[in-house]
Amino acid sequence: MQRLYDFLRRHPTWVDGFWALVLFGISVVGGVATQEDTGTDLPALVVPVTVLLCVALTLRRRMPEKMLLLAALVGVAQLALDVAPIPANFAMLVIVYTVAAVGARWASRFALVGGLCAAPMAQIRWPEFQTSVAGNIALAIFQTVPFALAWVLGDSIRTRRAYFAQLEERAARLEKEREAQSKVAVAAERARIARELHDVVAHNVSVMVVQADGAAYVLDSAPDQAKKALETISSTGRQALAEMRRLLGVLRTGEHQETGEYVPQPDVRQIEDLVEQCRVSGLPVDFRIEGTPRPLPSGVELTAYRIVQEALTNTRKHGGPHAGASVRLVYFDDGLGLLVEDDGKGAPQELYEEGGPDGQGHGLIGMRERVGMVGGTLDAGPRPGGGFRISALLPLKPAH
Repeated sequence: MQRLYDFLRRHPTWVDGFWALVLFGISVVGGVATQEDTGTDLPALVVPVTVLLCVALTLRRRMPEKMLLLAALVGVAQLALDVAPIPANFAMLVIVYTVAAVGARWASRFALVGGLCAAPMAQIRWPEFQTSVAGNIALAIFQTVPFALAWVLGDSIRTRRAYFAQLEERAARLEKEREAQSKVAVAAERARIARELHDVVAHNVSVMVVQADGAAYVLDSAPDQAKKALETISSTGRQALAEMRRLLGVLRTGEHQETGEYVPQPDVRQIEDLVEQCRVSGLPVDFRIEGTPRPLPSGVELTAYRIVQEALTNTRKHGGPHAGASVRLVYFDDGLGLLVEDDGKGAPQELYEEGGPDGQGHGLIGMRERVGMVGGTLDAGPRPGGGFRISALLPLKPAH
């Protein structure tokens, strides 16, 4: 049964053709009898009129506008040739409904006007002589109601289909928007993790490399200094592992995390420890705080820490062996200012302008991304007197 139903849905013209054949048989028999009862000499016109109306019924869904015009012409011909209403005229009701449901707007309006005029014109052309004028008017109104109902039903079907189509379009659009938002969220999370990994690896590994070189240099002449350097390497490596475990914990939110395995996010208070670590590794750093220190939003504190960390790492990498740095934190009423300067050789120009070739310069790109996420501003470039300078202003209110 389901197969038959699916077949009929795929071939609606065949269904309409079947009902057209049924209507043709009824109309021919009933139409001839009607014409004979009225005493006309044109019973042969019933057949072509019926055929044309049945054709219009068969093709109504494939060509609704054209079949509406065909039905209208047949109706006019019936009035002109005195072919009284026959059962095939029921096809006009079906066509009015079809055009109102799926036809063009002009065709729908034409069908409404034509349907409302059809019954009164037929009543005027073929009045009931045994009925009074009021009775004929009542008959005309009664016969007009089916045409009006057919048009109203078709128009409501059109409105309902348009509503469901709009819902489907909206659902599809929302689905695409959700997919796009998911991709943006994934990309943002990947960028965030990449920035964190870069900051952790670049800073701690650079410290370990400097300490390892120093330990190798003084291993024979100053064993105590070499031992201290190795201890710094060990503690720095553990710190890097702890921060990397914290980042992995972000990716493994569904797994069990042991107490104390992950360290908290670094903040402004840990910048002093960062500076001290750089001093131990051989980089002289002057650290100053201006204003009244106070708690800041976690995003601002993490951004400030990472900027200072990356700036000092760049000083170690590009400043040369005798470079020194200064870190200045300024607490304003509406934000936090950062100024990190060094007197070294400075980074190559392409690293701070375009990110550099071969994947270099990602630290400065990460800085700009971090500052942009909190709605701040960043200025990075060489100092007029030599060295490098990084200045940032981080507002306390998030960017909108």
